Amino acid sequence: MSIETDEPAGRTRVKICCIASEAEAAMAAGAGADLLGLVGPMPSGPGILALEDVARIVASAPPWAQPVLLTEGTTAAAVARDAAEAGVSAVQVVRHLAVEEAEALAALPLLYVQVVHIEDASALDLAAVYGPHCDAFLLDSGRPAEGVLGGTGRVHDWALSARFVEIAAKPVFLAGGLTPQNVGEAIATVRPFGLDLCTGVRGDGAPGAAHRPLCPARLGAFMRAVATADAR
Repeated sequence: MSIETDEPAGRTRVKICCIASEAEAAMAAGAGADLLGLVGPMPSGPGILALEDVARIVASAPPWAQPVLLTEGTTAAAVARDAAEAGVSAVQVVRHLAVEEAEALAALPLLYVQVVHIEDASALDLAAVYGPHCDAFLLDSGRPAEGVLGGTGRVHDWALSARFVEIAAKPVFLAGGLTPQNVGEAIATVRPFGLDLCTGVRGDGAPGAAHRPLCPARLGAFMRAVATADAR
């Protein structure tokens, strides 16, 4: 399987992550999202769902928006089990896998997006490590050693991300702290194939809430900002 790259050149794809309900899936797809991120069991982060809840949302997703399961599985077998239980054909692996597991995962009938956490310049080495195996990369701002695997709302070093895009042999999604206000700069600086965001299009929510609802106004503003940046 592969990420579709035959659409008009210059259109930045958008993945809305932390989808928590059928209503949020419909809202994101209706706004023009290409992919829907559903967060499986994780040690931390927003929008975490049981796999049976992911499966329910996946079954309701509009056909033009690809559901993607976020999994912290560290073996191809574990990722495949999660995907089967969730009813998805695409996975986003949020930990840096051992190379042999990435190779085994590539042999399965799954679209495989490998997350690379941009903590420092050593992350650039992973373009060559995973490039032969994954279908796409996603650059995020997590800190795996601390159990932080995404949903930080934190921008990382876009200069490193731009360099990663230059050297990677596969499509690259940019994540981490994207908002309607900074996405134009992000596209101009990094030139990613796609964007991924969670917190930047959500409402304020109640204090201490584990999950904030998708905000139609912020979602619409983000999609308009992407279209404006693409038209430049």
